[in-house]
Amino acid sequence: MDLFERQWSTYRRVVDHDLMEHKALSAATTAAIEGWLAQRPSGSPLPRMVDLGCGDLALLAPLLRRLPLGSYLGIDLAAPVLPLAAAQLQGVPYPCAWREQDLLSWALEPAGDDPGASAAAPVDLIHTSFAVHHLTTPEKARFLAACRARLAPTGLLLWADVFREPGESREAYVARYVQRISDGWQALAAEERQRVMDHLSRFDHPADATGIQHTAEACGWRWQWLWRGSHRAEALALLTPC
Repeated sequence: MDLFERQWSTYRRVVDHDLMEHKALSAATTAAIEGWLAQRPSGSPLPRMVDLGCGDLALLAPLLRRLPLGSYLGIDLAAPVLPLAAAQLQGVPYPCAWREQDLLSWALEPAGDDPGASAAAPVDLIHTSFAVHHLTTPEKARFLAACRARLAPTGLLLWADVFREPGESREAYVARYVQRISDGWQALAAEERQRVMDHLSRFDHPADATGIQHTAEACGWRWQWLWRGSHRAEALALLTPC
């Protein structure tokens, strides 16, 4: 089993055992998207969606298969997951495209590079799940500003991720999350738990929940928390253009 397969197998067990409360998060995401679609004016063009860090779509696919989309673009840095995601949406009535790419580089691209787009067509719905926390603080600000520029005036950014408590240092966050894994993730083998702890210690840079809201507002966004998990880490934010 290669490195990706080991990592993805561990990730799937985290999801299947609901260790990061993916079930509640998925329900909140579904409600947010369906509510937004219901409020769109009659006769609006079908929305274009971009999914940053799409993964294998195991959780989101049931919703996507019934959404009235104009197009869908799935982006992930892990190229091996893209065929898995594509299989989940096989047969949907809208064009889909898949791209191995960093989410920040997509945000900084000129508009019009996505399926079904005219040269200057904005994106209507941006969704990202457990990906932005890998960016540094300055990169998060660039990401928010760039997404704001790419989104339609009536569009929506749904950001699911881990966040630090207001005023909490990264070191304190990592320590309590590592303790959470050590104490409560017994559904994973010890080697898998260690692999997750090593990853978050090296690569995770969750935003301060209050600080990132101020950053987003400075970039032209309205911020609303839709859901927060019971462990003071996982959360879902809804961002709309001011």
